[in-house]
Amino acid sequence: MIDNILVRGAKVHNLKNIDVDIPLHKIVGIAGVSGSGKSSLALGILYAEGSRRYLEALSTYTRRRMTQASEAAVDEVLYVPAALALRQRPGVPGIRSTFGTGTELLNSLRLMYSRLASHRCPNGHYAKPSLAVAAGKALVCPECGVSFYAPAAEELAFNSQGACPECSGTGMVRTVDMNTLVPDDSLTIDEGAVAPWNSLMWSLMTDVCREMGVRTDIPFRDLTEKEKEIVYHGPAEKKHILYQAKKSNQAGELDFTYYNAVYTVKNALAKVKDEKGMKRVEKFLKEDVCPVCHGTRLSQKARYPKLRGITLDEACTMALSDLVEWVQGVPESLQEELRPMAESICSAFTNTAKRLLELGLGYLSLDRSAATLSTGERQRMQLARAVRNRTTGVLYVMDEPSIGLHPSNIKGLTGVMNDLVADGNSIILVDHDTQILKESDWIVEMGPQAGAEGGYVIAQGTTDSVMRDPVSQIGPFLSGEAGSRIRHVVDPAAMFEEGSIYLSTGAIHTVKPLEIQIPKSRLTAVCGVSGSGKTTMILESLVSGLQAQLVEKPLPDHVKTLRADGIRHVKLIDATPIGINVRSTVATYAGVHDELRKLYSKTPAAKERKLKAGAFSYNTGSLRCPECNGTGEVNLDVQFLPDVNIPCPDCKGSRYGDEAYEIKLTNKAGESASLPELMAMNVDTAIEFCKDMKSVCRKLEVLKTLGLGYLTLGEETPSLSGGEAQRLKLANEIGKTQSDSVFVFDEPSIGLHPLDVQVLLSVFQILLDHGATLIVIEHDLDVIRNADYIIDMGPGGGESGGRIIATGTPEEIRCDEESVTGWYF
Repeated sequence: MIDNILVRGAKVHNLKNIDVDIPLHKIVGIAGVSGSGKSSLALGILYAEGSRRYLEALSTYTRRRMTQASEAAVDEVLYVPAALALRQRPGVPGIRSTFGTGTELLNSLRLMYSRLASHRCPNGHYAKPSLAVAAGKALVCPECGVSFYAPAAEELAFNSQGACPECSGTGMVRTVDMNTLVPDDSLTIDEGAVAPWNSLMWSLMTDVCREMGVRTDIPFRDLTEKEKEIVYHGPAEKKHILYQAKKSNQAGELDFTYYNAVYTVKNALAKVKDEKGMKRVEKFLKEDVCPVCHGTRLSQKARYPKLRGITLDEACTMALSDLVEWVQGVPESLQEELRPMAESICSAFTNTAKRLLELGLGYLSLDRSAATLSTGERQRMQLARAVRNRTTGVLYVMDEPSIGLHPSNIKGLTGVMNDLVADGNSIILVDHDTQILKESDWIVEMGPQAGAEGGYVIAQGTTDSVMRDPVSQIGPFLSGEAGSRIRHVVDPAAMFEEGSIYLSTGAIHTVKPLEIQIPKSRLTAVCGVSGSGKTTMILESLVSGLQAQLVEKPLPDHVKTLRADGIRHVKLIDATPIGINVRSTVATYAGVHDELRKLYSKTPAAKERKLKAGAFSYNTGSLRCPECNGTGEVNLDVQFLPDVNIPCPDCKGSRYGDEAYEIKLTNKAGESASLPELMAMNVDTAIEFCKDMKSVCRKLEVLKTLGLGYLTLGEETPSLSGGEAQRLKLANEIGKTQSDSVFVFDEPSIGLHPLDVQVLLSVFQILLDHGATLIVIEHDLDVIRNADYIIDMGPGGGESGGRIIATGTPEEIRCDEESVTGWYF
């Protein structure tokens, strides 16, 4: 019986020609420090080969329309099943996607309303549920006798025929923001007080405005209310004006129609054809809830049918846990002949919902915009969708499924994984969370370090055997032997010595009115189960409030009071990828590349060729590779096979042409290297070469301090993990006095091995030593244990959360019976 996937000669990315056996029908955890080769093995080989071989069984016509993985750099992979990947960062859905559409629960709910609801006749009367709807027959109103047809499920869809005509099914409308039309009312209209006329309309509109009876030579604030009304909403009257061109002495008489400020914006919006045009207009717009559908996205007709006394839009506002209970009562609420059909439709809904409830998403409502979901919520939604059909023989590759999960939520995730294995599937689990790795039947540990120093299998076996393996780096964390407290936590009596930030808010979303004090110049961890309100309190209330206060704008409506004396900067450090394409590299982002280009332009070889610093840019310079235009790779279109990206055959991925290799920079030790050769070095090696070049070395030392010494200077930033991206964003902050700055980190432990978490905590300490106030939204227990102050939210998610249930030091939280987080300390 075949019980292992056999991988032989794996060479993807930094894998060192490794051989490894992966048990089938088990949960196999792949561990290792960031950059050690975990994802290369799991996604680059096991998933890539499992999905590619399955897709090759499909027709050529079908494959042309699918994104396919290219063949992995491996000698041989045997016995790999068809594979599904659940990635670390699912894409952020568009405006038309909701929790209901993403999980496909809304399909079942719309079918319920179409087939089982009481429908409204054209005269406003309701007919009882009837089998005639499913049979495609007309209904007859019991009150007025009129015949009419019930809406089909598609006519209840906001992405189709059931869309609100005002907002086209988005629930939001763009309206003119009156506050942006005259940003500086001390200016006269002649001086450009009316902003849309300056950027969206001909400047002669001021002349037309003058003909409308408005004084254009006095400050806007001194105009009468009638004159201001003409500017904002005046009628479209045609006026005869004398026009004098500013750049010449030519003048002429014109008949011109008056466009008021509001109409100018609306007219420009209607004519937008591209992103550049939208950028010019959007600064004058704001998004409001649609006044017609009130944010439900549905047309009035789609909001008529009633089932168990409520309409479709009302059902979509219920928390999923409440909605499941309501759906279970639908068959019993109907007459006998409708119940078999009702039970069939309702069971389809509850079977899908069951997985989502197990994964801790019962607090979400179906109308929740998918774009507002956290990374962890989107990933669990993706997981539930992938496993709802009880298939067998599938390889599920999960890339950090613990992201966004409170320790109490991991139980549901492990339950789903064990169900999948019981059904005859196999699971590959790439993760750092020891709580979830302990659920593995087998662990493969990659290492020993990152990048070029990684790519080896350093330990493998059962969880118990890896714990006992002296070579294993994850073992001490699995067994609990590794110390988790690495920084000195502030004494409770001194917690607020440096002052505090005070915030009080009204209710917003599912978060109740709050009042909280956050100590300045301390590390504060905000924790709680998924959906408890952490992101809303910190990002939507505190960060939005501070940003508004710093530019002297009104606080968000729900923020009642915000006192942050001495705070001049708020810096949000999240895990969003840096850069959007291969042209963004570690060196360019950290500012090292600019310094290097200047140094190379001063070399004798560069001066002889009259090359300036700009010539050394791989984006626009004359030394870039002409074959790939400085991207380092070439995309090959091979029709029905997947597109293949290969290192550029001319520059071998270095991005530079041959001439760049001839221009060498020599250090004081007499070592020489060209710029492409230097860009191929990792940070640690580059520091040694550049140690006598102060400006470069200083920036490289910062990267090393951030624990990024293993990254090469030419590494593409979009490919960095979430944790790596967060630390790189701090590159320009290290070493500065930060006593007037608040840093907000959104789950900085994403993608970090426990050893990397210790590096992250040392980076936090550097910022704290320079006076910074740090606020961390976090689930990682090692980070939380090292916080000075903890704010625990909950106790549950959604309506059962949204409160602050405990505050204090880690020791106080551990002893607080109200704290859900404290149970896991």
